Amino acid sequence: MSDDEDIQVEGPELAHDDPMRAFLPASFGKKHKEADIAAQIDRSRRTGKQPPAVPPKPQASDSDDAGNSDDDSGDSDDEDEYPTSHEMVIKTHDRAVTSVSLDPAGGRLISGSIDCTVKLHDFSSLTPTTIRAFRSVDPYESKPSANADSHPVHHVQFNPLAGSVFLCISAHPQAKILSRDGDVITEFIKGDMYLRDMNNTKGHISEVTTGTWHPTDKNLCVTAGTDSTLRIWDINNKRSQKEVLVFKSKAAGAAGRTRMTAVAWGTPIQGGNNVLISAALDGTLVMWSGNGPFTRPAGEIREAHKPNTWTGGIDISSDGRMVVTRGGDNLIKLWDTRKFKEPLVTVEHPSTSGHYPTSNIKYAPNSTSIITGSATGHLHILNPGNLRPEYTTLVTPGSPVITVDWHPKINQIITGSANGETHILYNPTMSTRGAVDVMSRAPKRRHIDDNPEFTTDQSVGLSGDSIITPGAIPGSRKTGLTASGKSKDPRRPHVPQQTPFMRSQPDEKHISENIPLSKMLHEDPREALLKYADLAKKDPMFTNAWKSTQPVTQYADVSDEEEDGPEKKKVKR
Repeated sequence: MSDDEDIQVEGPELAHDDPMRAFLPASFGKKHKEADIAAQIDRSRRTGKQPPAVPPKPQASDSDDAGNSDDDSGDSDDEDEYPTSHEMVIKTHDRAVTSVSLDPAGGRLISGSIDCTVKLHDFSSLTPTTIRAFRSVDPYESKPSANADSHPVHHVQFNPLAGSVFLCISAHPQAKILSRDGDVITEFIKGDMYLRDMNNTKGHISEVTTGTWHPTDKNLCVTAGTDSTLRIWDINNKRSQKEVLVFKSKAAGAAGRTRMTAVAWGTPIQGGNNVLISAALDGTLVMWSGNGPFTRPAGEIREAHKPNTWTGGIDISSDGRMVVTRGGDNLIKLWDTRKFKEPLVTVEHPSTSGHYPTSNIKYAPNSTSIITGSATGHLHILNPGNLRPEYTTLVTPGSPVITVDWHPKINQIITGSANGETHILYNPTMSTRGAVDVMSRAPKRRHIDDNPEFTTDQSVGLSGDSIITPGAIPGSRKTGLTASGKSKDPRRPHVPQQTPFMRSQPDEKHISENIPLSKMLHEDPREALLKYADLAKKDPMFTNAWKSTQPVTQYADVSDEEEDGPEKKKVKR
């Protein structure tokens, strides 16, 4: 065959209207199928939600009615004013989500929960079909103490100036600094609980409730505790705090201690003095100069909220002048730091701090709005001047919205709810990156075995068939252990390492339900045999063959003299 001749492939000769043509291939090789990005984003549109709540308009004159007649037609455009038209749902926690935070670039999301874990999500690796956390961290699981327990996570927050670390606060006296990959970098020291003067302790002596970062110094953060103190830390020095702010409550009597429930640290964008404001359980709102000295407060308002109610939400506007607080007395109040005496505006808002103390309230970027959640599962966007609702939308029906955040760079709203869901609200035309990039990617078609949630132990990160050598699991080399995993103290017994193989071993309940006669292990042998004594007499199994031919046993007759029994043998002395 010469090279000039064309190669012809014989095919079946079919008519144009033959239905068999539908089953014949039109081309050879792998077909490339493009993902319909517009359809994917359209599927994430929020449907069936409650329409936006229009605030009541003030009374206007007849001359103003003609000019405002076109305003009614713009109510339907309120949804386009805020990035809430679409949403991406992340279901990674087992219990209520208490805190959420995004790094300054908006590429990584962390969330804390009552289930004692911190979930880390990377938007660059997520697709519409693989929305899950790439790592789950228990901040207190790797403590060297054998009796160490996990604690609910109260607050997580990325450093706004350096997204490489984030602050993690749990129901524990020691706060931690973790890297963006979930590794513990710093654990602040615990104070001496037997010292009465809180100025002499090197750290908190009781549970830490919340904290925040310094607005201009990336190395400083502040934590608020139930020991009636605020402590400013340098993340490079974990052995002692940098400053101690002791709040002496006048309502607490001679003890003078109360719980600090919320803290905010703000600075004006154009420069100026920093402001550090904190709320206490006795209802007091305290303000310090953020640059010091911290010997006495710059302002104090007693009974700013109802005493003995948890004020969990507090935030400072971008200009450093206005402060908004959300208390457990079902009130939201607006304060002016220049006239720190009476609230400017007070509105009623149902509180969820009774069940979820971490319920917060946040200013939007550039302080154009105020956002907060509610017990009914709604997201409320309020006017920063009069606190009236500008937009209300349902996020999680029947489940309270606990924490909210509005990222300024990607223009997306993140909410955490009591049902363990994290919702990211966005608008394809207004928002950038983040959830928009995730929903714009082609979905991955993976086998069920490729899902690490089914094939690996999430707490360890290893497969159940892996061969574990001593000390090979990350975080297993704890204080007081050698490289091989043995204790340096010879008196301390060896603590077996928790491996996936040990976790998969059957427990006592599984053995008692599935293995026959396993309950006899905990039964007295004598009592177990006596249960069959009556049955052996009635229906003998082994002696039934000669039962009728067995001779009668003959015993000697006992005389009157021997009624007391046979004579006892004389004891040899």
